[in-house]
Amino acid sequence: MLTDTKIKTAKAQEKAYRLADSEGLFIHVMPTGKKFWRMRYRASSGKEQTLTFGPYPAVSLRDARAMRDSAKDMMRHGIDPSQAGKLSPVLAASREEDSFETVAREWYALRRDLWRPRHAHDVIHSLERDVFPLIGKLPPAQINARVVLHVLNQIEERGAIETAHRVRQRMSDVFVHAIATGRADNDPATVVKAALRPVQHGRQPAITDLAQAREMIAKVEGSPAHPVTLLALRLLYLTAVRPGEIRGALWEEFHDLDGPEPLWIIPAERMKMGRDHIVPLSPQAVEVVQAVRPFSERWAHLFPNARRPRVPMCENALGYLLNRAGYHGRHVPHGFRSTFSSVMNERHPQDHAVIELMLAHVSRDKVAGAYNRALHLSRRRELSRIWMELILEGQVDTKTLVSGRRKPMAG
Repeated sequence: MLTDTKIKTAKAQEKAYRLADSEGLFIHVMPTGKKFWRMRYRASSGKEQTLTFGPYPAVSLRDARAMRDSAKDMMRHGIDPSQAGKLSPVLAASREEDSFETVAREWYALRRDLWRPRHAHDVIHSLERDVFPLIGKLPPAQINARVVLHVLNQIEERGAIETAHRVRQRMSDVFVHAIATGRADNDPATVVKAALRPVQHGRQPAITDLAQAREMIAKVEGSPAHPVTLLALRLLYLTAVRPGEIRGALWEEFHDLDGPEPLWIIPAERMKMGRDHIVPLSPQAVEVVQAVRPFSERWAHLFPNARRPRVPMCENALGYLLNRAGYHGRHVPHGFRSTFSSVMNERHPQDHAVIELMLAHVSRDKVAGAYNRALHLSRRRELSRIWMELILEGQVDTKTLVSGRRKPMAG
């Protein structure tokens, strides 16, 4: 039998654990130090289930025992006590403590220190954007495979197939945590894995012919779009970085923009290779950065979300821009890296190693990779200027690109 003193002095441990009272009632001590009253019982179907009464001390020992007795009385009358939330305002209110969002944030808090800051942000942001608005208030035990698949289908419908698979894995990890802490009995996110659209691996669609690439850029940049999106696309193809590195670009990463050797230094935590990436900026790339200032200089990111400027632009904004211009299935934002590589390697085969550095490709030879990490900046700057002149031939200048477009985003 438990006492208030025993409950109050129970300390958090690395893993959740139980302190038993009587007749199935126990208190669950979480790794975060929070304590919840729960009761194990066997439903009429014969399946063992868990009923949650609420957090301690909001629900006292005395109240928890009264709720246990009430639940047993319901069972004697053929009522499943899991429906008690509909009959008792006290129990209904307490269920928020065991919502999917609560469990997910608890799981996230236990793991975020193990991840790089950028990855940690991506994990919680994906749940906040795609999962919590739909099922965040539901208890994990009440979420079935059909509900999980509905959540993931919403992500697939916007074309983010890989994101759907990543979110499914994160949801699965949350359900496993819920099972381990007595708040769910199964993981429906694992069941739906085979029901998702498959990720298409291999080369991403890209136009690698220079003349066709110029034609595509002219068509895309001539279509209706917010100037921030157009500027993001132009900086993407001028620098040949990955789309995620454009989306996450911060003002603090740009250096010496008014000097002779302007640089964009992308920190290691945002790079696939796990180390800083130095991007020498061509004059036109600097013009793009300066042109976006009136739209976003008050925010941390160069290319903020138009509706929520404190976060980066939508991950699919550049893809939608290309699709609307008629290039769906023919060229994706990541494809500009292939365009750059194909054109520049064809014209400057002797600079293949330098071009690989510009693409932030890590050498399989670890010694060579470490040796080359910050070399050839002068040649990289020359090649950036050559690429700028090639790809922008026949295109409008940056000032014309944004003139007459929508005004800066409101705070």
